[in-house]
This record gives sequence, structure tokens and C-alpha cells, in this order.
Amino acid sequence: MDLFSRSWAALLTAVGALPDEDFARPSGCAGWLVRDLVCHLVIDAQDVLITLVTPTAAEPTRTAVTYWNVTGTPPAGDDPLDALTVRLAAAYEEPRLLKFHLDDVGSAAGRAAELADPDQRVSTQDMVLTVGDYLSAYVLEWTLHHLDLIAHVPGAAQPPAEGLARSRAMLEEIAGASFPGAWSDQDALRIGTGRRAPTDTERIQLGALASKLPLVLG
Repeated sequence: MDLFSRSWAALLTAVGALPDEDFARPSGCAGWLVRDLVCHLVIDAQDVLITLVTPTAAEPTRTAVTYWNVTGTPPAGDDPLDALTVRLAAAYEEPRLLKFHLDDVGSAAGRAAELADPDQRVSTQDMVLTVGDYLSAYVLEWTLHHLDLIAHVPGAAQPPAEGLARSRAMLEEIAGASFPGAWSDQDALRIGTGRRAPTDTERIQLGALASKLPLVLG
């Protein structure tokens, strides 16, 4: 849960540090500008708040790793929620308003996570997880979106090293195989999730794992 807080705080700080012009840059999410991604983070923060106040006595059905629905097909951009996110982001017009909303809702989500009982079971999307597992899953979410945020923003701060390492470990568990040891955590996460295509050399280094990629997480 501490790693959730550090990863989320780093992401909120990175958004807060962006000058207005960077909101019009492309993000690491195909088809989304930085402003669209930031709007998505507002929705993510709302989801965290909703889930943390949706307790259940049912037995857990997922863990931090099995929380994810994994496909091999990147989003086509025609999902209604994705389209709504883009329209909402444009409606803010001024980046400062989007920053304010994310800071407001995001800070509340961070406080709720710090106050939550890690052993409490919660329900979300027809799944039951412990709070600890749910927040651990979001370490991967925050880390990937931090990389998306700064994909085309030179000099921006990277996600916390421990969040990168934990996210890589979770992705390797999802894949059932390890990425090449010489790869940075950033490259493993970007290539593993289809955010960047591997070079010919990298594909050779992947070996049999190459046929399983990308791992599109939803």
C-alpha cells in the first residue's frame, strides 16, 4: 500500500509540473493526447474512491495479478468510454482546470488508500479483492500511465524505481516468463504492453516470449 501511495504521488506531481503546452503533446496511449490521459486519471481516481467504499464479505476472486483482463489486441479507439474521455478532456479547455480536478480527486483517493484496511475485501467490476491486492494492481496502472504521460515530454521525471521494478515483476508474472535481464524496467513495460514495438535485436532476445506479446491490460 505504501508503494501505491508513492507511485500515485509521483504521478500527481508529474502532472502538476507540466506546462500548459505539454497537454497538447501525444501521450504513450495510442490516439490520446496528454490531456486525454490526465482526464483518464481523474476517472481512475474516482474508481479508486468508489471501490474503497464498496466493502463485501465475499471471498476474493482475484489478486493483484489476476485483476487484469489480458488480450493481445491494442485498443482501436472506438470504445465508448475512451471516446467520452477525449470529449471530457477537451471540455476542460484550460489545463489548469484539469490539473485542479485531478489534484482534488487524486488527493482524496490517496488519503482513502492510506486509511484503508489492507485485509478488507472490496468489490469492483464483478470481482472481489482484498484492498491490499487492489491497490497493488494499481501500482502497475500508475506506473504505466506515468510512462505514458512522459513518453513525449523530454526531461520529465520518471516513475519511482521501486514502482517500475514491482510493475515489471507483475507483468512477468502475467506473461509467465521473464523479460531479458539487460532490459531496463521501462523498456520491459513499454514493449511488454505494446507501447513500443521491439527492434529486431530485442525480438531475438525475447525468444519464445515474443509470440505472447503484446500483453494488452484492461
